[in-house]
Amino acid sequence: MNGRRFLTSLLVVILVLLSFMTEVFSGESVKTIAISSWLINGPLRSAMPVFHDVENINGEKFDYLSLLKFESLKKDRVWPEEGDVILWNGEFPSTWRIVETDSNVVVLQQSKDDNATLISFLAVYLDVKRFTTANLKISSFQLFSVYLDNKRIAVKSSNSNEKEPGAVSKEIDLESGKHLLFIKTLHTPDSNPTWRIEAEISIPVDWKEEDFKVTTSPAQTMSVNHLLDGERVRGVSISSDGELAAVRLNRPIPQGGSESWVELRWTKSGRLYQTFRGGNSISSIQWAPEGRRFSYTTGGKNGATLWVVDLDMGTTVPLLENIEGLGAHTWSPDGNYIFYSVTENPKEREPDLKRLDGMTDRWPWYRSRSFIYRVDLKQGTRMRLTAGRLSTDLNSISGDGHRLIFTRSVSDFRERPFQKTEFYILDLNTMEADTLFVSRWANSAQWSPDGKKLLIIGSPMAFGGIGKNLPEGMIPNDYDSQAFIYNIETGEVDPITREFDPNINQGVWSNTENCIYFSTGDRSRINIYRYDLRKRKFELIETGIDVVSQFDIAVKKRVMVYMGSGVSLPEKAYVLDLKRRKHWILSDPGRVYYEHVHFGDCEKWSFVNNRGVEIEGRIYYPPDFDPQRKYPCIVYYYGGTSPVTRDFGGRYPKELWAANGYVVYVLQPSGATGYGQSFSALHVNDWGKIVADEIIDGVKKFLAAHSFVDTNRVSCIGASYGGFMTMLLQTRTDMFAAAVAHAGISCIASYWGEGYWGYLYSATASANSFPWNRKDIYVDQSPLFNADKITTPLLLLHGTSDTNVPPGESIQLYTALKLLGREVELVEVAGQDHHILEHNKRKKWTKTIIAWFDRWLKGQPQWWNKMYPK
Repeated sequence: MNGRRFLTSLLVVILVLLSFMTEVFSGESVKTIAISSWLINGPLRSAMPVFHDVENINGEKFDYLSLLKFESLKKDRVWPEEGDVILWNGEFPSTWRIVETDSNVVVLQQSKDDNATLISFLAVYLDVKRFTTANLKISSFQLFSVYLDNKRIAVKSSNSNEKEPGAVSKEIDLESGKHLLFIKTLHTPDSNPTWRIEAEISIPVDWKEEDFKVTTSPAQTMSVNHLLDGERVRGVSISSDGELAAVRLNRPIPQGGSESWVELRWTKSGRLYQTFRGGNSISSIQWAPEGRRFSYTTGGKNGATLWVVDLDMGTTVPLLENIEGLGAHTWSPDGNYIFYSVTENPKEREPDLKRLDGMTDRWPWYRSRSFIYRVDLKQGTRMRLTAGRLSTDLNSISGDGHRLIFTRSVSDFRERPFQKTEFYILDLNTMEADTLFVSRWANSAQWSPDGKKLLIIGSPMAFGGIGKNLPEGMIPNDYDSQAFIYNIETGEVDPITREFDPNINQGVWSNTENCIYFSTGDRSRINIYRYDLRKRKFELIETGIDVVSQFDIAVKKRVMVYMGSGVSLPEKAYVLDLKRRKHWILSDPGRVYYEHVHFGDCEKWSFVNNRGVEIEGRIYYPPDFDPQRKYPCIVYYYGGTSPVTRDFGGRYPKELWAANGYVVYVLQPSGATGYGQSFSALHVNDWGKIVADEIIDGVKKFLAAHSFVDTNRVSCIGASYGGFMTMLLQTRTDMFAAAVAHAGISCIASYWGEGYWGYLYSATASANSFPWNRKDIYVDQSPLFNADKITTPLLLLHGTSDTNVPPGESIQLYTALKLLGREVELVEVAGQDHHILEHNKRKKWTKTIIAWFDRWLKGQPQWWNKMYPK
């Protein structure tokens, strides 16, 4: 009897649980949204292929299910809008139209021909403001395939001819952003006459209306896919006459790797002239100084090949084939030769033991050596120009083609920067090399058109510190590069940028004007300046963008091509008429990709620090910004020698964070280049003292000035030196609700000794300061030695193969915080170096950062828990 009662009680419990579960999935904990509006295209006649009823070699016939699964549309190009047209079978236009119903059932148009096989496409957008796992249910009498963001997620593989349509249910993960739900359905002669689709989606019951919307509008905000997928401009080069430009493009391949190709375009119109494409990895595009010829290289298993294209002759020929270690190349001024470099690897030695030849011998490539060669374009004969124990780097070729400037780098540990550069002039007629000068602070040299002077780029300390513009006792920031004009005959040096605040990135001596064009780090922009050699004046060239990432000038015409981007402006290629000062777009591969993407506003917001100096910054607003709402905020900085420029996207994409509902505040603390030498010199021997105080002060003032930011939901993020700043900040303030440090330095001393470039970077950042004479820097400023002060939830990110900042920098702080019982996570990215470059890993890494912000700033841990379940 007791056993019976037990079984009865157990049965009651089971029934109650089943009842509870039924209530949960019938709407108690979720709400179901009927999809009543669709974008529809069709019906479209689709004939079965000839011999479809004959078995193939696998004993299979091409049936209706095969037709359904056949990819008739290139779906990665489908983002439909009302009025868009599909050209079916290449000639029959069919328009996307909106169909609305009073329920979740849409009845599709059928053909009067009962023997016709028809296809229809249905599309709708799911606009999601937060991560969720939802349930999708689709019903129909007919066959259909369901795609979410171009990936097939479900198939109904047979017709339902009974009274009730067959249904397919699928659990789907929806990240924040806009998702395309796409259905392909087939009406066959033997299917139910009623061609209908019924669809509904179930989401958490507590979601607000703005969290989830079903819409037929393609308008969207930026997503991770926008950031990392699609075609991108990767290089530009212009012909000598300025008529044609070569644009190198690149796109990631979903299976891994990438494809690159070249488009030739007329500079005046931007019209496409010719494309060089075919699966090869194309790089190093160089135009000849005469005629319409250019060269490029392609990689292969057996080495690289250097190709020469003659557009007038219509030929593409390999000049150098399968050269192992082939490097950069450049044309001689007369167009008869190409100079190129080849890297040689050392013979294998004892594999188990290695005696280091100095600190640089830790670099795996250190014992490889690069040398200069020349090849004759007419006969293909080659000549080796340099050899020896040290690598030689070609800097420039004189205008008459008879002389080269090359450099050799030599380690010298007696004084900073612990290496020096030897500059040589090689006479190609006599093959004699003369030492020009040896410098610890000069980086590169370029001939003037007349061959009498050189443009030298280097530190303010070059040539005895003649470029230094600082109060007595201050040490310059050697990354604040300057330009010098060196007179070869007299040895006189003119520091032309000493009074010029922008940092010099690149200089090109014009062949058609008495001037030099410079690419400069100009505060948060990268601008082009023209330096008039006679007037000794700099002139800003208007380019129409915030950040110019590369430029090239025609040899015989005053025309420039360049590429770059700006705030909410994806990268494009441009043409600039240097005479009329007019610019226009040459190539915009992302135009279609970003056609429906809406960005929020961006505006300048700066404050004055306690020294009375303006600290520049800017705010990125969410696309749907409402000043009456309260927003979480992300604070981003670098804090080292480089400013956070106004380029689009990048590894730390402000536009993407804003698209996910965050106000983003970017600031440029003291120490960055591009603001003048006095500003950048504050980086030297500081290691976060000034910068941390400025970030804390700036954030407090920012919050006080912007009531729409929730002061309890503010996070910060930085990488490399910025990662160090994130770690350090958490030891000095508890104002942040969460923090992210990618590849941060937790112990300055261990980074100094272990990182591949630690001691070299410290030669500038810690000038004349070492662990044995500056405990106040190497210990007191190291976050690891102050770990007990950290209470902020901290996410540490690190590539496992990082050679710049070793992974141990994150591991040791993670260990400390775990032992202290603090909220900390460490996510390692397998096989990645200092930058996360592998496409699929970078996607996951980018999503990890947003999921961390969502967890701590929005109280939405679902995305994080999905990626990193307990």
